[in-house]
Amino acid sequence: YKDEYEVGRLHSDPAFKAQIAATFEDGAKLRYNLAPPLFSKRDPQTGHLLKREFGPWMGAVFGLLARLKGLRGTAFDPFGRTAERKMERALITEYEALMQKVVTELTPANHPIAVELASLPAQIRGFGHVKEANVEKVRALEAAALARFKAATVAEPLANTPQLQRETA
Repeated sequence: YKDEYEVGRLHSDPAFKAQIAATFEDGAKLRYNLAPPLFSKRDPQTGHLLKREFGPWMGAVFGLLARLKGLRGTAFDPFGRTAERKMERALITEYEALMQKVVTELTPANHPIAVELASLPAQIRGFGHVKEANVEKVRALEAAALARFKAATVAEPLANTPQLQRETA
């Protein structure tokens, strides 16, 4: 998933730097509008993190973040304790549980809906309040798809068919 380390990797990628150099004239300075989760202020009305402008020196920070990606998910990950990272970890656990349930109830009739359910997390993009809004949208889509999945679960579960048992044996 795209986190601070991945943003660092993308922005420090030599191909990205070459593309920037080819797009803008010599001497152009990059400026970044960011809302770093560890030290950004919140908008009092919306609660959203407020973006600030950062200068070209952020390029060095992005390079450092890219090299620190090994901290992702460890006790030393400075971003791991944010509400957003906790939500992401919970989403992974929820997704795995849902897919376990789907597999046990899979039939030829509900297979297309199972594929739809499996692909829903790809719609969760962005950072901060953008990601939160996408999570809510996906939860609503998931609830509707799950209801259709259950309604289509009319045949014997695919996992219990002799052909699938032979293939997985």
